[in-house]
Amino acid sequence: MFSKIRKFTTEVRAELGKAQWPWDPNEKGFRRYKELTDSTVVVFVAMIILGGYIAFFDFILINVVGYLTRP
Repeated sequence: MFSKIRKFTTEVRAELGKAQWPWDPNEKGFRRYKELTDSTVVVFVAMIILGGYIAFFDFILINVVGYLTRP
């Protein structure tokens, strides 16, 4: 059982060593994570825009359906 765990851990380390991380290992401090923070900001802005788009059309559709089904 322990040999399987050790083999798994070794394989995971080998695969993580092959991964390309989204930061420059030569940089220091927060500048090291510039690409990561820029990508995170892009995702948050896209979420806000998409949420606004959905909320706007939801508001419009609620009012149109409410108008059409008014007794």
